[in-house]
Amino acid sequence: MQPTPEQSPHHAYPDHWEADVVLRDGGTARIRPITTDDAERLVSFYEQVSDESKYYRFFAPYPRLSAKDVHRFTHHDYVDRVGLAVTVGGEFIATVRYDRIDATGRPASAPADEAEVAFLVQDAHQGRGVASALLEHIAAVARERGIRRFAAEVLPANNKMIKVFRDAGYTQQRSFEDGSVHLTLDLEPTAESLAVQRAREQRAEARSVQRLIAPGSVAVIGTGRNPGGVGRTVLRNLLAAGFTGRTYAVNSAFAADQATIDGVPAHRSIGEISEPVDLAVVAVPADRVPEAVTDCGEHGVQGLVVLSAGYAEWGAEGRERQRELVRQARSYGMRIIGPNAFGLINNSDAVRLNASLAPESPAPGRIGLFTQSGAIGIALLSGLYRRGAGLSTFISAGNRADISGNDFLQYWYEDPDTDVALLYLESIGNPRKFTRLARRTAATKPVVVVKGARHSGSTPPGHAVPVSRIPDATVSALMRQAGVIRVDTVTEMVDAGLLLADQPLPAGPRIAILGNSESLGLLTYDACLAEGLRPRPPRDLTTAATPQDFRDALAEALADGNCDAVVVTAIPWVGENGEAESGDGEVLAAALRTAAATGPAKPVAVVHVEIGGLAEALAAATSTAAVPPVARASAPAPDASAAPAHRAAPPTAPPTPPTGPPPPTSSGDRPVQQRSETDPGDTAAVPTLGRIPAYPAAERAVRALAEAVKYAQWRRQAAVPGKVPDFLDDTIDEAGAAARIDALLGPDPDPRGRSLGHDEACELLARYGITVRPTLPAPDPDTAVAAAARLGYPVALKTTAPHLRHRADLGGVRLDLANEAALRRAYGELTDLLGKPTELQPVVQSMAPRGVDTVVRATVDPVAGAVLSFGLAGAPSELLGDTAHRLVPATDRDAAELIRSIRAAPVLFGWRGSAPVDSAALEELLLRVSRLVDDHPEVVSVALEPVVVATQGLTVLGASVRLAPSPARTDLGPRRLPNY
Repeated sequence: MQPTPEQSPHHAYPDHWEADVVLRDGGTARIRPITTDDAERLVSFYEQVSDESKYYRFFAPYPRLSAKDVHRFTHHDYVDRVGLAVTVGGEFIATVRYDRIDATGRPASAPADEAEVAFLVQDAHQGRGVASALLEHIAAVARERGIRRFAAEVLPANNKMIKVFRDAGYTQQRSFEDGSVHLTLDLEPTAESLAVQRAREQRAEARSVQRLIAPGSVAVIGTGRNPGGVGRTVLRNLLAAGFTGRTYAVNSAFAADQATIDGVPAHRSIGEISEPVDLAVVAVPADRVPEAVTDCGEHGVQGLVVLSAGYAEWGAEGRERQRELVRQARSYGMRIIGPNAFGLINNSDAVRLNASLAPESPAPGRIGLFTQSGAIGIALLSGLYRRGAGLSTFISAGNRADISGNDFLQYWYEDPDTDVALLYLESIGNPRKFTRLARRTAATKPVVVVKGARHSGSTPPGHAVPVSRIPDATVSALMRQAGVIRVDTVTEMVDAGLLLADQPLPAGPRIAILGNSESLGLLTYDACLAEGLRPRPPRDLTTAATPQDFRDALAEALADGNCDAVVVTAIPWVGENGEAESGDGEVLAAALRTAAATGPAKPVAVVHVEIGGLAEALAAATSTAAVPPVARASAPAPDASAAPAHRAAPPTAPPTPPTGPPPPTSSGDRPVQQRSETDPGDTAAVPTLGRIPAYPAAERAVRALAEAVKYAQWRRQAAVPGKVPDFLDDTIDEAGAAARIDALLGPDPDPRGRSLGHDEACELLARYGITVRPTLPAPDPDTAVAAAARLGYPVALKTTAPHLRHRADLGGVRLDLANEAALRRAYGELTDLLGKPTELQPVVQSMAPRGVDTVVRATVDPVAGAVLSFGLAGAPSELLGDTAHRLVPATDRDAAELIRSIRAAPVLFGWRGSAPVDSAALEELLLRVSRLVDDHPEVVSVALEPVVVATQGLTVLGASVRLAPSPARTDLGPRRLPNY
């Protein structure tokens, strides 16, 4: 909304303050600055506020606003006087205003840094989190305008408003003066305020998804009058799934006297339906969608699934149509799945929703599946259905104009029906938020991701997604740091999902292999070694093995304390007549499931070759619900309330009540049965037989198991997170570095940034305790000799020309020059070989102690954020790409893992009898670089090369730093949905 000419010409309308937000109940609203055009809206809004709320706002009866009030509340300069409004359907539902004041409470201008703030929320919208969202946004506006504190006067009886301030997480002071509560809030974000903001974001976005995924009523707009067509297909699938709520068919072409279709009430519009409609599935041509959205919005529909095509996938006109669709839906407080969506499924017994084009959905289970592609969604549903996997929820978001994978991560985080989250993503619109949400979710349940379009740079139609400057392998490494299981194909995603959903997490990498084929066992053994696991020699049961032999061998392997997981291999066995028998898969499956259910809790995977019915029987669990723990017969039962029943402790350890955070043992946090040896005659103690994943190839089973091993290790480490050592604070001058950065950038910095000179870079790094070994220019031999005399022999002579920097292989570096004669000789050889001194820009540097040459870098990537990188200098990192990466800020654990993650790490730790380097000094350097980049977002690139790490200490021989104006941090601002 743009200002009129009456608006202050000195301060343009701040359209970047406009934002769509998700409220506590899952509905959406728009926050925007108030303008002079809002007079009528303000008066109408005020008339709908109760007398009590007006009294709380003005401390006196105030039935109506005067013309002077209306003028004052709609005229702002957007600096010292700012008003924001929350709108739904274009009408105000809440307002907030601040006025800058001085120390005496009188109106003021900058440099005064305090403002008085006041809120007013319509009674019908109180309790929706409106005021909390407004406080986040008005606080961000105030900080932008140089205001550091808010002051507020609140009547003691206004408990709701007092709670809004108290729960915001800001540092505050309260006092009681003249019959009112005086509150002062420091607007500087704190760890608590950020935690509060993110907790509210999670609840609101999860609730907005829940309104879509668990509606009480569904209307299919565009239900065809004849069988077939998209709308009629969705209606048929809704009925076939047994949706527990009310269902309606809507088509403006229905005859006035048509009461039903397929046994469902038929209506010509949403407005004709006398009961509330929670979810509308829109299956009409794109040009008729706006009419349908208006009909839904004006009659209280909470969310939309738009199956219609013809949007951003069709070009510029479609992109604008998509943006308008999102704006229109959000103006009514609705969220959208789609457009061009395939639909959604919720298998919960309480809902049984199939609002999709999928004719057959997998059975109920513990897997949540999100995909941006309808075609991939169809393939995944088909694959899961064939393998007997169970789904909790499925979403195919199409163009992903509104609801995204981030929203479903928010929902699945606390969803008791989902234990594994599978996502097929072609882009990540808000990477920092995705990483944060994935890390939090992965701490309780696995998150498996396939990233499509890894190399093409494709983005969802109509989206402006930042383009990464780092290799895909780096993105994968950073995802794994956040606990995400990154796989390459949808087949691998299903393989991993099946294992993680139905099996406990392994306690380690020790794998037992047993089966009736020596060759298949050896293939499995080799696959384990290739994946970094520790397999035991395969146990060959011979082709004569019976199902009972398999059961006994599996029970024995599970009971072995030196085994963390078991892979069972099976081929058809030969009968007495010499013919292969493949029809007893059900018998073998029953034997394996019984052994797995009654043994210690360890993951089991089956690799089979053409055994009919085996995979289906293994997948047919007798129950998908969580069951209470069953006590082991050999030991007292642990306290079920203290920890998940499955525990990843070594099997030989006696069960004891946990004293800290339990290690990860099952894929989710739901209680699962404790496998036990029970009396077969005791029906009360019969174990529930769960699914065992089956694979047609050893490599697929082992790869899924390896992912589970790595994820379990991440979970164990995440339970005790690393930290930034306190010793860094004593040697870091953060304020001095900030002042120096401001001076280097200047009052009007170039948006493209600037590279620092050598001395400037060294000075900035020194403020973070990073010392770069001095170099002196050597434009001629005599100057080089003087420089060497000043630094002390032995010295190195190096070129600094960009095309020769760090290229010792081209002869641009001469080391261990012990005296003047050697230096002059090297200078002559250098210039004769490579060019004139003016081209080479040679420098002299004193020699560093011998060690391993490494490189430390930090960069700010548009997609991943700030990234810390480490590798060995030269060919290992540049030619072979042997570089490790971690997200900033890095902890002590991250730094330790970083230097041990590269393939060439043995060189640092005594390879072939060499002395180990000072890894502690190297880790400290990594932490200092991480702190620099994290404290100062203007530092967009740091490169320390080479860093020579000796047995004691290290030496930084070269450094470069690049600065640029601080980019906006979308992950730290107030809650907001992507703008359209």
